[in-house]
Amino acid sequence: MDRLRAQQIAESPEMKNVQYNGQNVYIQHVNDNDTAHCYFLDDPENEFDAQLSNLREKI
Repeated sequence: MDRLRAQQIAESPEMKNVQYNGQNVYIQHVNDNDTAHCYFLDDPENEFDAQLSNLREKI
């Protein structure tokens, strides 16, 4: 996923279908080092940074 799209998703009030390693995630914000701070939808307590290149938007 490119940086601009990740930022748009993070700022959007609508939930988007984004996956990391085949699991649904929520993007909290985009970092300066081409990563996004995320959490798995089924485990919101487990926050992590994911490479933008590993995030996929499912349309």
